[in-house]
Amino acid sequence: MLPEPDPALCRSLADDLRDAGFTAEGVRDAWGAAADDAIARGLRSPALRALGDRSDALAVLARLLVLGMPEAAASADLALVRTKAEGLVRLGLATVEGDRVRPLAVVRPQSYADATGSGQWWIASDLDEAALGGPLPEDHVLGVGGASLTLAGLQLPTPAARGLDVGAGCGIQALRARAQVDHIVATDISARALAFTRLNALLNGVDGIETRLGSLFEPVAGEQFDRVVSNPPFVITPRVADIPAYEYRDGGMVGDDVVSAFVMEVGTHLSPGGIAQLLGNWETRDGVDGLDRVRAWVEASPVPLDAWVVERESLDPLSYAELWVRDGGTLAGTDGFTRLVDAWLDDFSERRVTEVGFGYILLRRPAEGAPTLARYERLHTALAGDSLGAHLADALAAHDRLWALDDAGLAASVLVVAGDVTEARHHLPGAEDPTVIELRQGGGFGRALGVDPGLAALVGACDGDLAVGVLIDAIAQLLEVDPAALRADLLPRVRELLFTGFLRFAD
Repeated sequence: MLPEPDPALCRSLADDLRDAGFTAEGVRDAWGAAADDAIARGLRSPALRALGDRSDALAVLARLLVLGMPEAAASADLALVRTKAEGLVRLGLATVEGDRVRPLAVVRPQSYADATGSGQWWIASDLDEAALGGPLPEDHVLGVGGASLTLAGLQLPTPAARGLDVGAGCGIQALRARAQVDHIVATDISARALAFTRLNALLNGVDGIETRLGSLFEPVAGEQFDRVVSNPPFVITPRVADIPAYEYRDGGMVGDDVVSAFVMEVGTHLSPGGIAQLLGNWETRDGVDGLDRVRAWVEASPVPLDAWVVERESLDPLSYAELWVRDGGTLAGTDGFTRLVDAWLDDFSERRVTEVGFGYILLRRPAEGAPTLARYERLHTALAGDSLGAHLADALAAHDRLWALDDAGLAASVLVVAGDVTEARHHLPGAEDPTVIELRQGGGFGRALGVDPGLAALVGACDGDLAVGVLIDAIAQLLEVDPAALRADLLPRVRELLFTGFLRFAD
């Protein structure tokens, strides 16, 4: 267990890291982009080769705190002029053995960007597989990975008073949420994880984060929040003996029950207008599609909820098993790999699971009235950008405005094309008219839509000058079609383009 972090010592460490240029960009420049990318795959040797025998503060801290490798205590003292090796020991981040300081955790720089700008965090977490030289312990506290960065980028950049981070881990989501939310309650079943959350808040000079120990919503019984965020332990793991269950990823329930429980319970902890965002897995089971199962969870909530669920990818049972067995540090060809994969396959077979989806869930408790949004979609394509939070917020705002507009109101609206939208037209050789017209989105989900000449003409004419209805009437005249029929055809698709961000209200 980490000791309770000393605020003054955390400030000293932050000052030392800052003075050493210990940033994500600084470390990446020190050993090069290729070596930096190799570290994410568990390979440390390219970074070590690039650093060579450098003894400057940045090199010493990169080896000690990023790679998790022992260093001479004297070198650590020189690199951390205020904190010294002794300070790392007092924070529970290292131990001194003779004249060497051996890390007990990593402290890695992490750059970020959101709607308010860019910045830098230092995130402490447990040593990874490369530093440990083998599989992770079951109480491992994970650092910043792909999933946590994804969720951080999904968080809405809109202000809120009170927030909840369920399954806080190292605290990355609480740190991100605190930029927009006045007070955050961070919960976890792991006391060690919450200690890292408190340490990371102090290390980054972030106040307003309160930690509570417990599972899911137990620590906040009877409380409501304006914003809830969670990267829950959603990984589907066989519940049989001798199968490692990692606290950071395995929720201790069968199949996708952790995500199901979260979805069905979170509504009671949302204040009116409150929004919950989480990552999750869902099974296609007994012939029932995974997204349909998520829809049933939402509909089973005792508090009616708006829902927007996006499946980003799906895996067959074997691919899923191999992914998470490797994630735990057991590699193909090593002892136990086949046994673990077989256990996963047996578990899936028993429940007749044929596919596992992964994606994003956004739930909202209506401020008043009944839910108006029920969107379940698959977007198995590469994202156009790193941060989706602003896009999600814009989409919700567009949805709410559109819900209040009838077709006459929409026809009277003035629209503009979003600045990231491009159009491509494909012609057969020698043909005057295009066979395919495609609109592409440069941001958001990077959607690509095939459109017909009427919709293409309308989008092209949306320059903030004339109302939609006026444009449609003009296009109908050009195409020699009935204006009323064209309105009936185009207005529902204009609603979709506004929600997905191809079009925006001019005001």
